[in-house]
Amino acid sequence: MIRKNLLSISMAAIVTLTGISLGQTSSQTPSNNSAQSSVDQNIDLLRQDIRSHKKQIIAANLQLTDAEAVKFWPLYDQYTAELVKINDAKYAVIKEYAINYDTLTDDKALTLTRQLLDVDQQVAQLRIKYVPLVSKVISGKKTAFFFQMDRRLLMLIDLQLAEQIPMVQP
Repeated sequence: MIRKNLLSISMAAIVTLTGISLGQTSSQTPSNNSAQSSVDQNIDLLRQDIRSHKKQIIAANLQLTDAEAVKFWPLYDQYTAELVKINDAKYAVIKEYAINYDTLTDDKALTLTRQLLDVDQQVAQLRIKYVPLVSKVISGKKTAFFFQMDRRLLMLIDLQLAEQIPMVQP
C-alpha cells in the first residue's frame, strides 16, 4: 500500500513539473499569460492532491490512538500549512528557472541557487520548530517515525522534480 501511494505521489509530482514548460522566454504574449495562469492553477490543484496523498500515507502508517489523533491532526495541518508557504517559494524558483532557462546568466543562476538553499534551510527550521510540538502529543518514537515519513515523502517528490529539471549548462 505504501509503494502504491508513493507511486501516486511521484506521478503527481512529475505531472506538476511537466506543466511548467522549460525553455520559455520571459516575453510572453497575453494568450501565453492566460495559459501560464491555467498552468499555475493546475499546479496548485496537483500540489493539493499530493498533500492529500501524503496525509493518507501518514495516517495509514502512523497508527495513532483516537486520543493521539485528536491532538496530532490539527498540529499536522498547521505544520503542512507552514510547509506549503515555504514550498510556494520553491515552486516560484523552479518557475523562474523555467522562464529564464534559455537566457540564464551567472548572476541569475547564483540567485536561484541561493533561493533554493534558503528554502532548504526554512524547511529544516520548520521541522526543528515542530519536533517538540509533535512530541508533546505523540510518543518520541512516533514523532521520529512521522518526521522520517515526512522527509522520505518530500525527498521522493523532490527526486521526481529533479529528474524533470535540466541541469544548468555551464
